[in-house]
Amino acid sequence: MGWEGKEVPTLELLEAELEKELDKCDRIRLLKNTIFLLLVVAAAAALTVILFLPFLQINGASMAKTLYSGDLVVAVNNSRYQDGDVIAFNYNNSILVKRVIALPGEWVDIDEDGNVYVDDQLLDEPYVYEKDRGRCNIDLPYQVPEGEIFVLGDHRTVSVDSRNTAVGCVKQDAVVGEVLFRIWPLQKIGLIE
Repeated sequence: MGWEGKEVPTLELLEAELEKELDKCDRIRLLKNTIFLLLVVAAAAALTVILFLPFLQINGASMAKTLYSGDLVVAVNNSRYQDGDVIAFNYNNSILVKRVIALPGEWVDIDEDGNVYVDDQLLDEPYVYEKDRGRCNIDLPYQVPEGEIFVLGDHRTVSVDSRNTAVGCVKQDAVVGEVLFRIWPLQKIGLIE
């Protein structure tokens, strides 16, 4: 048994077949490497979003006219917050969204009409839906403790916030991030003010 009666392949034909097989192996290796790279990039993107840009869905009306129930927003992890920033923070296994009113050491006072004063200066609050003293059970004027932030909802008649001991001031290490951007609904997409 051998090559009797059969044509023996030429060296060029064998080299061409070898080249095809090597090409096929290279394409398979390239495809595997591409898939692996895409998986690594997707995992890195997911980690970045989870750790640094959490997506949050708003529930409730405490931030109405700024944010409404069902809005989808992006929060950015930041270590420096200032008066007027909208922040998300952990509270009893939930994430709440409120507006920064006063920082550690500042004095907060709220009059009977719902006007807010920080260090005896009346705040200009064009974002407030309805001024109201709300469910306030803290002694006013109130000094914000070190390492904490005094927050209020924009819809003061329904918001439970730092005016009430049920929520109180927010510890700075409980802050998830500053809510900067609304991504849903599409007709309201844009920066949060």
